[in-house]
Amino acid sequence: MEAFTIKKALNNNVLIVTHPIYDEVVLIGKGIGFNRKKGDHISKESVEKMFVLTNEKEQEQYKKLLPYIDEDMLGVIISAIELIRKRTASILNEHIHVALTDHILFSINRLMSGLSIKNPFLAETKVMYPAEYAIAEEVIDFINDAVNITLPEGEIGFIALHIHSAVTNKDLSEVNQYSQLVAKLIQIIEEQFQMKLNKEDIHYMRLVRHLRYAIERVIKGEKINEPDKITLFLKQEYPLSYNLAWKIIKIMQQTLKKPVYDAEAVYLTMHLQRIQNKLK
Repeated sequence: MEAFTIKKALNNNVLIVTHPIYDEVVLIGKGIGFNRKKGDHISKESVEKMFVLTNEKEQEQYKKLLPYIDEDMLGVIISAIELIRKRTASILNEHIHVALTDHILFSINRLMSGLSIKNPFLAETKVMYPAEYAIAEEVIDFINDAVNITLPEGEIGFIALHIHSAVTNKDLSEVNQYSQLVAKLIQIIEEQFQMKLNKEDIHYMRLVRHLRYAIERVIKGEKINEPDKITLFLKQEYPLSYNLAWKIIKIMQQTLKKPVYDAEAVYLTMHLQRIQNKLK
């Protein structure tokens, strides 16, 4: 097993090392720089609890963040990412180190300045990504305890999106776009039905999940089978829900810039009709 050779300790938690395969990389781990000096070797096996930043762009961005963050806080964030890695049991995209460190730092500074940003997509995020949301709750509790602060509930939603982005290797801006799109579609449905959906209601949850998976199918170009003869029946029996389903599909097409198969309108009409029935 090839060992890492320390080139420079940036602080107690971050080392610049060289490696025969990876070349020069950044090693991140709680306390890994303590009492280490240039030329020391670190075996690959002992790197299990560390994160290796191999992407040059990520390395540079991470190094730029370091002067703005104190050692203890950095240790807390590294432990939070380790918690995410354990809970997801997956290899995280290394961008999470830059993105989450930057985000948590920004959130804490905002909190200390008395500024709080509301998360308009919290309810949708909770339903769209329940597993990531549960881990994010744990992460927020951990940070709050470690730093003795109380980050607002909206932060759970933001961190859940970071987790989803790191686990699925999707760009964070893409993940954000989908959450915003679902929130926009829910708003259109509420306006059309002239009602406010109960975010705790099972029909709302099913609708949001359906929209999430519909977006994912559109992105992947996956086709679902259209149930025979049902289209005509839905069009005649439930014109309001059917027309609304098509309005939503057109918005999805415009936003995602991809075609949406007709069968999506059938399933969406059924979801909308369940909500419509509940109104009566």
